[in-house]
Amino acid sequence: MSHKILVIDDDISFCIMLKTFLEKKGFIVTNAFNSKEAEICFNKENFDVVLTDVRLPDSDGIELLKAIKQKSFATQVILMTGYTEIKTAVNAMKLGAFDYVGKPINPDEILFTIHQALDKKAAKKVAVSETDTVVNAQSNHSGQATEFVEGASKASSTLHEYINLVAPTNMSVLIMGESGTGKENIAHSIHLKSKRAQKPYIAVDCGAIPKDLASSEFFGHIKGSFTGAINDKMGHFEAANGGTIFLDEVGNLSYEVQVQLLRALQERKVKPVGSNHEVIVDIRVIAATNEDLQKAVKDGEFREDLFHRLNEFGIQAPRLAERREDILMFADHFLNQSNRDLDKRVLGFSPEVESLFLSYDWPGNLREMKNIIKRSVLLTKEEWISKEVLPAEMFEASAIRTQNAVNIENQEEDLRLFSSRNEEQAIRTALEKVKFNKTKAAQLLGIDRKTLYNKIKLYEIEL
Repeated sequence: MSHKILVIDDDISFCIMLKTFLEKKGFIVTNAFNSKEAEICFNKENFDVVLTDVRLPDSDGIELLKAIKQKSFATQVILMTGYTEIKTAVNAMKLGAFDYVGKPINPDEILFTIHQALDKKAAKKVAVSETDTVVNAQSNHSGQATEFVEGASKASSTLHEYINLVAPTNMSVLIMGESGTGKENIAHSIHLKSKRAQKPYIAVDCGAIPKDLASSEFFGHIKGSFTGAINDKMGHFEAANGGTIFLDEVGNLSYEVQVQLLRALQERKVKPVGSNHEVIVDIRVIAATNEDLQKAVKDGEFREDLFHRLNEFGIQAPRLAERREDILMFADHFLNQSNRDLDKRVLGFSPEVESLFLSYDWPGNLREMKNIIKRSVLLTKEEWISKEVLPAEMFEASAIRTQNAVNIENQEEDLRLFSSRNEEQAIRTALEKVKFNKTKAAQLLGIDRKTLYNKIKLYEIEL
């Protein structure tokens, strides 16, 4: 099935050129040269992706973005913008745009961004049909989200012990962890191990929902309840009835939306926008965040009562660097996945690559590994992935880490000798060298942390 794309730009020749290029790549493309024509187009049919210029003769991309998202929230919107409009484009992404590309347009870049947008759309657990009815995503059990590598490290064992412990209950779960640590896979695993496994699993990206559309997205609306509500729409809560709703990046919700969400969770009732009737929902809530919600509570940015409502059971998603024993296991998993996606037959990794994988810090965690391996599979012409196809930043990070280790080793003895002559200055020097990380400073000085704390207090060193 070919994907439908709407291209909106007042430059007619550019529109036609882009339409021709994308049609050769197998897409069904429609052109519109202003926002009025665009509205006519997306009111007639649904599009998978919309490419729109930020500046249009009768409107702008921001207003158009809002109108598109009201019509079909699942449609991915990509903005085309000049350098001076980048800030506008970034703000638009907060309103639900998928991405932006700079002008002049690079064909390979725009094609890559379109495929990424389609991948994101396909990965959504909520699909919106032409009547804006939310479809149960649980039927797609063969999808990537169900693929879950448990791992054999201590951190992985603890994680899966918690998953198995909480899954059969109805407790709300808050999954905390850095970006890319697989929080959604953890949530889906909990659902599949629960008593609700045969019921809907609805995943919601809270960070992509504009504040003025949140009520409609969560609770639904009836036809005519606001401008653009041309059909009745079922909200995420009602779609998840009987099953599980996963609130990803819940820390991004505005304070006003947090109030509405808390009420729905407390009463287990939702009222669609424009309706006088409440709908009773039976749902299990799993939320995830890469932010420090406890700090957000103290700062008044996140409601304390909502935090406790979501955090009946907390799970920390471990960083990949904390799961060294699992790294090659995950690498093999992503290799097999990439071979299927790209129709390749790469057999494995060279010893040099495996060694680098084991020593690399993986700041982007599992998501970074997946992307690096998929890119490497695409570039590899042999049977084994070699270091030549890996991104340069992996080697740069490794070189910096090695040099830092050498520097610390060379400095360690100097600092210990220095401390006998001028203890206070030695402590100050050590703290500065490790950017005031007290654990590392104590290691440099050859003392334990408690002793270091006492010395800092004795010399009244300000941190």
